[in-house]
Amino acid sequence: MNELVTITNLTKNYGRFTALYPLNLTIPRGRIIGLLGPNGSGKTTLIKLLCGLLTPNSGSILIDGNTPGVETKKHVSYLPERSYMTSSRRVSELMDYFNDFYEDFDPKKAMSMLEALHIDGNASMKSLSKGTKEKVQLIFVMSRNADLYILDEPIAGVDPAARDYILKTIISNYNENASILLSTHLISDIETVLDDVIFLKNGQLMLQSSVEDIRSRYGKSVDGYFREVFAC
Repeated sequence: MNELVTITNLTKNYGRFTALYPLNLTIPRGRIIGLLGPNGSGKTTLIKLLCGLLTPNSGSILIDGNTPGVETKKHVSYLPERSYMTSSRRVSELMDYFNDFYEDFDPKKAMSMLEALHIDGNASMKSLSKGTKEKVQLIFVMSRNADLYILDEPIAGVDPAARDYILKTIISNYNENASILLSTHLISDIETVLDDVIFLKNGQLMLQSSVEDIRSRYGKSVDGYFREVFAC
C-alpha cells in the first residue's frame, strides 16, 4: 500500500476555537513533505494529533491502517520543536535509553553521526550548547527505523553550516518506504530536499502539491509561491 497516512474529515477544537476544520489528505510512502503555514495555521495541532498527543473532535487518522496510539508510536519518530534533552545525563546514557525504549533504534548509526559531528558521548547534555542539543536529539530521532518521521522546526536556532549537515542527515537516514513530515518557517533553506508540500491556513488545507508541479505550473520556488499565497 503506497498510502502511509490517511486523514479523513479531521477536526480539532479548543473550546470555542477551531484549530482544524474538516481536513482531508493522504501522505504517501517514500516522500519528504513540507508542512507549511503561518503561525496559528494548525501545523502543531496536526502534528500532535498524528503523534497521538491529542485526540480529534471528529474525523479520523490512520497511520499504516492504525489509529494513533500505542501501535503507531512504534512506527512514528517525532522531533518536537523544543528540546526535551536538558538533563544532566550523558549523551551515551540517553542513547542507551533510546536503545532500550525503541526496538527499531540503531545505536551504531547514532554513534556514527555523533562522531561525524565530534559530539562526545561522555558529555552531559547540560554542558552542550542549544544547537548541539538539537543535533543530538535529531540524530537519535533519525536513528530509528521508523515509517513516519515528524520533524518540527529541525533547523531553527542552528548556524547555516549545521543546517546543511542536518538536512544531509535527514535525507540520508530514512528508508525508501518511510516518509518525512517536516514543519518549518525556513522554507528557502529546506525546499531543495522536499518532494511535496502541504499548505495550511487557519486550520484549513490550502494546497497539497509536489514541489515539481509548483515550479512548473507557477514558475516559482516553493518559498516564492508560499509568500504569494499568504501575501507575506
